[in-house]
Amino acid sequence: MPVRKPPTERQRRLGAELRKMREHVGLNISEAAAMHRTDRTTVSNTESARSGVSSDRVRVWAANYSCPDAEYIDALAEMARERGTYWWDEYRDFVGASALDLAELEHHAVALRSVQITHMPGLLQHEDYVRAVFAEAVPPMASDGFECKLSFRLQRSSVLDRSPIPPVCTFVIHEMALRVLFGGTAVLKAQLNHLLEQSEREQVTVRILPLEAGGFPGAVSSTLLAAGPVAQLDTVQADTPAGSLFQHAETHLANYRAVIDRLEERSLDQGRSRDFIREVVRQL
Repeated sequence: MPVRKPPTERQRRLGAELRKMREHVGLNISEAAAMHRTDRTTVSNTESARSGVSSDRVRVWAANYSCPDAEYIDALAEMARERGTYWWDEYRDFVGASALDLAELEHHAVALRSVQITHMPGLLQHEDYVRAVFAEAVPPMASDGFECKLSFRLQRSSVLDRSPIPPVCTFVIHEMALRVLFGGTAVLKAQLNHLLEQSEREQVTVRILPLEAGGFPGAVSSTLLAAGPVAQLDTVQADTPAGSLFQHAETHLANYRAVIDRLEERSLDQGRSRDFIREVVRQL
């Protein structure tokens, strides 16, 4: 396939999985190229996502590597089949690549597990709250792109209505995020009421981690674990000042799963969390 425009995170992930598959059987690029009856450049470009790959090629290479996991191979072949445009493509000139990659990650996820420390989860943010958060951006957002970025942030929540099956979502939100007055009291009240409304969705669970729960792992950053169709294709996204950081090494995934498990155990259940949010609203 021809060299493509800069690849998305999902396309890079497909190439990385093919590389891991090759390395698992102890082949270097030259040996793999000979096995596939192709050249080193094709293998290298495919693994680095500089070139696309067909679902048929994914299956042939997986067979050559003697990969025994049919579900995993099917999931990779499905990734290779993805073509066309998506809603976020119209925003490519206005938002950063990491934001686009996050929207793509959410769109394809089977389930989402989110931990938020100081902000409401992006998928559950009310418009006025988004405006208030964006107003604190450093450097300040340019006025000509503000509304477009606002629209992009709000449209991400459309994944909650994805047809035919939306992702199962669990949002762990620290009490601090419920009390930070982005936009003032009226805006925060509207946001908290919006949070309560969204928590009524069948596939959405909101769990509050109160201050009295004490210290906890991962206290310095917000984290999203997006579950793929098979566990090997899970991805972790963490917020950084430079944008989203995506990780999928087995060790990272295991550690993040353990952290989120612990936070969910320490957080209030759905019913008590709703009562907690209502009490915060009453106090405002």
